[in-house]
Amino acid sequence: MESHLSIDEVAKRTGLTAHTLRYYERIGLIAPVGRASGGQRRYAASDLAWIEFLLRLRATHMPIGKMQAFAKLRGAGDSTIGERRRMLEQHLADVLAEIETLRQSAAALQWKVEHYSCLEQSLASGSTIDGGIADELGKPLRARARKIA
Repeated sequence: MESHLSIDEVAKRTGLTAHTLRYYERIGLIAPVGRASGGQRRYAASDLAWIEFLLRLRATHMPIGKMQAFAKLRGAGDSTIGERRRMLEQHLADVLAEIETLRQSAAALQWKVEHYSCLEQSLASGSTIDGGIADELGKPLRARARKIA
């Protein structure tokens, strides 16, 4: 990698806009970036590595306030390593819980897709399910109507 990249080069490599990079610097997510003699930002390899980590945090839906807190701890040095580790452990637990919730939701959606596929096949063949078309819960409407009546 080149020793120092312009904001446009970093934007292309990371998928962030130059505006977002400046915003991240302004709110403390990115430490002040070195400047060329004309005042243009010049990002070092370490800046790019940090930005890539921030993108991973963002991809896991870490709130920007927590990202800022983590960046502040990082800037404070090695004395905050334990606190940063604990912060990441908690976030990892949150991410894993969200993954489990999504897995369960995906399983429910898969069941529903299969349910509608069966309904379509039944309707295409001219038959009905248990004497009536099923509702959203998969129960025959005629059977539920009898329970209500």
